[in-house]
Amino acid sequence: MAVTTERRAGRPAGLDASTVAEAFQATAAAHPERVALRTKGDELAMTWAEYAEKVRATAAGLAGLGLSRGQNMALLLTNRPEFHWFDAAALHLGATPFSLYNTYTPEQIQYQLNDAEARILVTEEAFAERARGLEGIDHLIVVEEGGVEEHAPEGFDFEAAWRAVKPEDLLTLIYTSGTTGPPKGVQLTHANLVAGINGFDQIIRFPDEGKVISWLPMAHIAERASSHYLPMFVGFSTTCCPDPRQVAAYLPEVRPTWFFAVPRIWEKLKAAIEAGIEAEQDAERKQATQWALDLGLRRARGEDVPEEEHAKADELVLSKIRSMLGLDEVESVNVGAAPTPREVIEFFHAIGVPLAELWGMSETSGYGACNPPEQIKIGTVGPPAPGAEIRLAEDGEVLIRGPFVMTGYRNQPDKTREALDEDGWLHTGDIGEFDDDGYLRLVDRKKELIINAAGKNMSPANIEAKLKASSPVIGQAIAIGDGRSYNVALITLDPDVAPAFEQQQGRDALLTEVERGVEAANEQLARVEQIKKFKLLDDEWEPGGDELTPTMKLKRKPINEKYADEIEELYG
Repeated sequence: MAVTTERRAGRPAGLDASTVAEAFQATAAAHPERVALRTKGDELAMTWAEYAEKVRATAAGLAGLGLSRGQNMALLLTNRPEFHWFDAAALHLGATPFSLYNTYTPEQIQYQLNDAEARILVTEEAFAERARGLEGIDHLIVVEEGGVEEHAPEGFDFEAAWRAVKPEDLLTLIYTSGTTGPPKGVQLTHANLVAGINGFDQIIRFPDEGKVISWLPMAHIAERASSHYLPMFVGFSTTCCPDPRQVAAYLPEVRPTWFFAVPRIWEKLKAAIEAGIEAEQDAERKQATQWALDLGLRRARGEDVPEEEHAKADELVLSKIRSMLGLDEVESVNVGAAPTPREVIEFFHAIGVPLAELWGMSETSGYGACNPPEQIKIGTVGPPAPGAEIRLAEDGEVLIRGPFVMTGYRNQPDKTREALDEDGWLHTGDIGEFDDDGYLRLVDRKKELIINAAGKNMSPANIEAKLKASSPVIGQAIAIGDGRSYNVALITLDPDVAPAFEQQQGRDALLTEVERGVEAANEQLARVEQIKKFKLLDDEWEPGGDELTPTMKLKRKPINEKYADEIEELYG
């Protein structure tokens, strides 16, 4: 695997640490004046020295409230600076802070609090009313009402506390989204994260003074690792974006050097650029833009494009698109958590953004396989990452082993034994295949494959990805066909794009556009995979609702139950 090492002068100090607390302290000492945390427009801009002092004071206050090594603390917050210093303060005590999805109902929150036996909950005014009705909480901290520094005990020894943290201590709990039942608390240690961060650094070679945006829920391993833990190791500056719908507006202001997003964000960015090109009134400019994009696409697909011609297209058009998006300073950009249509990745390669798929799970600290920035193979999640052993079971299930794999599920020894065999292999539930170069391609979740009446196996996620990418007005889609003679789909409208489309062109045109999108998706699918009928729903599927997990994965069984009548009507 060829990896460039020229992007940084030296190895970040935090990467030599054995715990996340030690990494934080090494980075704060190495870069005291560098900005660590900020909000848009620098309304708040906190240096690493100030961040470290805030963590010290908060840790002392939490210790005074009784938080100590081995205990768990819950956080119910949006992406805001307070999350970072409360979480970091707890882990410096050897405690285990974990995040709750702020879309959860009180019942869902109570379940996780009980499972974790958490007695301290940190929240904000927007969720305080929901939090005050919860049972078993000794201390409810509302961040707008002030910190906890006044509870610091006399003579508290912060230095001794963080130095007592061991690699085997639990760092956090990541509760799985619960697509197939109640969430399971994935137990991750300091050693797990140290192994994952160091491995990713070998592939991506994180730049010195990098910039990231914190915008996905912190209960998601990808966000927690990329904008919370990773900066502690390599000294990144994190910009907090409390409303995930605004992340595209944050890109031009932050100009991140590394950016991770789920497929839907990349699909929306692509649709916005294409809509802008379509609406361009200057015919000459429109033609030049299309020429440059076509040239970029040919190059992305491996066609022979003269270097001088491509350089001209980049200078005149493509570089301006990158700058407009705020992606002109990226050194590495990744997509994961769900299948990404090939044409979406090709589009970003065409404009000079090296979008690469990666794969990891909560159970693997978000680590597993990753496309190296210099050797991206579109359609794969890359080769096994350094230190990761990956093999396929007889039925194609992906098995993975390494020092980044969880210790088990909290309070669920039976589920742990199902997932982790006696040789340390994690049975992921994903079906995959390797190509001749050792790059892994994921097919779908083992339990979610459609097996039709004729016994044909199909990936619903692949079909759904094609549907969502076929038209910007399509928001969500679920493919159904298990045990049936043909496939059908339930489709919802995109809440950002569809209303404007309908206002401009009318309801009939909107329905026609959905039909066109389904037909376009079918053209890219094998005949047996194609959608024969579909139902357009008026409902909006919200993350954390009946149909989607907080990380926007489909809740297939609940959807099938809730829309049973609509599904039967499609097969009537």
